[in-house]
Amino acid sequence: MQIRKKAKRNKLIRWLLIDIAVAAIVFALLLYRPGRYKPHDSDKYRRGEVSPYLTNELSPTIYNGTQRVEPFDVVITQEGLNDIIARGNWPMESEGVLLYAPAALFTPGRLVLMGTADAKGVKFVVTIELEPKINEEGLLNLQLAKLKVGAMNITPLAKIIAKKMYMQRISGIEIDSNGIQAKIAASLLTDEPFEPVFIIDDKKVRIEKITIENEKLSAHLVPAS
Repeated sequence: MQIRKKAKRNKLIRWLLIDIAVAAIVFALLLYRPGRYKPHDSDKYRRGEVSPYLTNELSPTIYNGTQRVEPFDVVITQEGLNDIIARGNWPMESEGVLLYAPAALFTPGRLVLMGTADAKGVKFVVTIELEPKINEEGLLNLQLAKLKVGAMNITPLAKIIAKKMYMQRISGIEIDSNGIQAKIAASLLTDEPFEPVFIIDDKKVRIEKITIENEKLSAHLVPAS
């Protein structure tokens, strides 16, 4: 009887140790800080300060190209995008979680967005990978390819939670389903493509092609009727 009790106790101890080890591994994965995560120092900018890259380079390129009413190309550099992002209104708070230290990367075919989330003093690096594609019909899909917390991939679960939260937030609010924000949300949450047509100073332009390479994104725009 004593031997049997001892064996049972040893078995419980082994399972307890396994549970502790698994919990430790999961926690380590969540706390993992990717080596490619190198955010700009947002503290050196005034809150909401506008980026010179946006006002002096990117916006004039888009505006002038639109006014000529002919096809043109727009190139967004990784350094320029990070300069725009770093000057945003950081930190931001959502559902009790503090978000700050954003960073963006361009890798072949993907836009990678990263940032630190502080949940009651526990800090995680969140990574979102988007894979924008224009299909044969000319429709744009901003596919959410991956969402990670630390080193843990939680993409399927994140999509379900994000969709539920979005539906709760817009319930009871009149939403223009044809508005660009609603289309972008539908594309991210349900992989629903949309017409990439935007109005710039009363002129319509369509994104005809998107190419993402290391450290830059190139978009080919054409006039839209």
